[in-house]
Amino acid sequence: MLLQFLLDKVSTKKDTIDTETIDRKMTEVRDNRAAKPSGKVSLGIVLVVPFVIQIFAAVGLVGYLSWQSGRKAVNELSTQLRDEISNRIETHTLTYLNKVQAIAQVAVAAMDSNNVNPDDFHALERFFWQIVSHRELENYIYYANTKGHFLGVELREDGNFYLAIKNESTGLNRRIYQLDSQNRRVKVVRTHKLDPRVRPWFKNAVEAGKPTWSPIYGFASRNPPLLGISPVIPVYNKSNVLRGVLSMDIRLSEISEFLRTLVTSPSGQSFIIERSGDLVASSKIEQPFTIKGNGKDRTVERIKAVNSNESIVAATTDYLLKTYGDLNNISDSIKLEFKDSDNNLQFVHVNPLRDGRGIDWLIVVVIPERDFMEQINANTRNTILLCLAALAIAIALGVLTARWIVKPILRLRDASQAIAAGELDRKVEEVKSIEELDVLARSFNQMAGQLQESFDTLEKANAELENRVAERTSELSRANQEITILNERLKTENSRMSSELEVTRQLQQMILPKDEELRQIEGLDIAGFMEPAAEVGGDYYDVLQHDGRVKIGIGDVTGHGLESGVVMIMAQTAVRTLLAVNEKDPVKFMSALNYAIYGNTRRMESYKNMTIALLDYEAGVLRLSGQHEELIVVRNNGVIEQFDTMNLGFPLGIESDISQFIAETKVELDPGEIAVLYTDGITEAVNGKNEQYGLERMYEILKQNRHKSANEIRQAVIDGVMAHIGTQKVFDDITLLVLKQK
Repeated sequence: MLLQFLLDKVSTKKDTIDTETIDRKMTEVRDNRAAKPSGKVSLGIVLVVPFVIQIFAAVGLVGYLSWQSGRKAVNELSTQLRDEISNRIETHTLTYLNKVQAIAQVAVAAMDSNNVNPDDFHALERFFWQIVSHRELENYIYYANTKGHFLGVELREDGNFYLAIKNESTGLNRRIYQLDSQNRRVKVVRTHKLDPRVRPWFKNAVEAGKPTWSPIYGFASRNPPLLGISPVIPVYNKSNVLRGVLSMDIRLSEISEFLRTLVTSPSGQSFIIERSGDLVASSKIEQPFTIKGNGKDRTVERIKAVNSNESIVAATTDYLLKTYGDLNNISDSIKLEFKDSDNNLQFVHVNPLRDGRGIDWLIVVVIPERDFMEQINANTRNTILLCLAALAIAIALGVLTARWIVKPILRLRDASQAIAAGELDRKVEEVKSIEELDVLARSFNQMAGQLQESFDTLEKANAELENRVAERTSELSRANQEITILNERLKTENSRMSSELEVTRQLQQMILPKDEELRQIEGLDIAGFMEPAAEVGGDYYDVLQHDGRVKIGIGDVTGHGLESGVVMIMAQTAVRTLLAVNEKDPVKFMSALNYAIYGNTRRMESYKNMTIALLDYEAGVLRLSGQHEELIVVRNNGVIEQFDTMNLGFPLGIESDISQFIAETKVELDPGEIAVLYTDGITEAVNGKNEQYGLERMYEILKQNRHKSANEIRQAVIDGVMAHIGTQKVFDDITLLVLKQK
């Protein structure tokens, strides 16, 4: 208590220590120590009880951490296993489906190239027989034209080839012939009425206008029955008039067979469902459908996964429906956990499966936690038993140790009370059995002499501290005045810089092409957009017309702010000047532009540079030169073409002479086709998840809106970019230029 009082006095700035105060404190300590303490906890209890509590807490913590570690290991292993299985299922299924689509497209390509005439059913029959006889893919390929004629070749389970044909010679009926190994007709095995034009596979292809898939349907006539799906591709003539539809039958049971080869866990399952909830394939369910009727009236009926007899499949699908309301709301890969009706925890991984041609299924992998936890629970029980045994031993040792330590400490207590009462000449008996207590006893013996020395030292220290506080206060006052002056200077400088930036920003906006200028460009519908990331941007775009020539430019100066904005204005001025002097050679034009930028940036002692692409437009032809982001062209059929500018120029302002790097390429536009120029502020725009906008999203918007005006296309792209960015900060200038051939 006395030592604490002295330390408090040293830390005080205003108070001083005097002899009377010290004497008063000594008296208080003496009075407090004179009375025997009562109501206190004994040292033996203090030593043993916390020790036992710590051991008990350690035992509990070890057991809990052991259990948690097992749970964590199960989660990690389950996650890795689900990811691997889901990826393997996706890869295998897409490979299987794409392989069939590829064969179908090869067949259509042969028709388009006139290697096989689809109107010549004899040639078409030989062609189909050659495809099926390879036995590498599914065993049925067929074609129907717009007249309702049909031809198909099939290799059935009995090992025989069959020909199905309907044409002028068969009337309204379709005849099925058995073929021999040389593709010769042996006999008619069946005749029935058929109009392929009303079948779902034919309608799907016509409506889609491109390669797609039929709905999943049942092969009721097969033995055993099974589910199938057909790739369907419309066939057009050179005038883009529909000639017919080509299709193939494939078995979905192959996917189920593959699922059964994947070892997940003793009770784990994997299955594939459509967005409607119908089963496609399963690792456990041998027949994901039911059979209705017999003989010729036999039909295949799909099974809803939620109604499946397999409890895990039904429970998992039911949980997904309750969680998301509709399976169509699952757009990305998800990982879930839920407890089934038996209160067993199930780990679930759902991964959308899409091929871009109409397949939109869900891959579901389910792994029960109990498959992994049995051994972990056994290890946890063993760990707890061992920890309890260690606890009992530790308690016994703690009691013995406490008794050994308490006796010498009691002697030290009596001696310390005497010293606190003012008996500074009191000596403490040395404790030889414990080194630390022996050191403590010697320390008590030295305390009395050191206390008096400390009083004198503390008085001197107090005076020195007061002097130091006064000096520090003076220094802080001067520093505060200097900071105030600097703050005023900074306010003035910030105001001046804001005015300069505002002037530069207004200059940038003033030199951008106006809407009325763009409307005067004959042959092109043009729309532009530029949004700087800061007050002054480094992006550049312009559309200039002089003596019948149209010069279109887009560029990006490194960084943004005042310097970048000035370089952008330099570039615009130089381009307009070169156009005014009627310079047409792209090498001379770009070299002169680079020379001007290079010289001015060196004079400014700035090392800004810029990429730039220039287009000369005349009568539906664009001549492109300069290095910048690629030029995007959207053709009338929705095909996206990209024109790389890497070998057409060099960034301006880096080298004084870039003539050797400059080249030119020609791009022709048909009426209605679109050319798009942009800066990397669009493709590299990020959202809150740090995902870049990229080119694919812009391609999709361009294809969807290609029939609209340039202004509407521009607005659709900008709206898409801004929606992607959301509330995230815009880090780079955003510039877009859309040209549409009238």
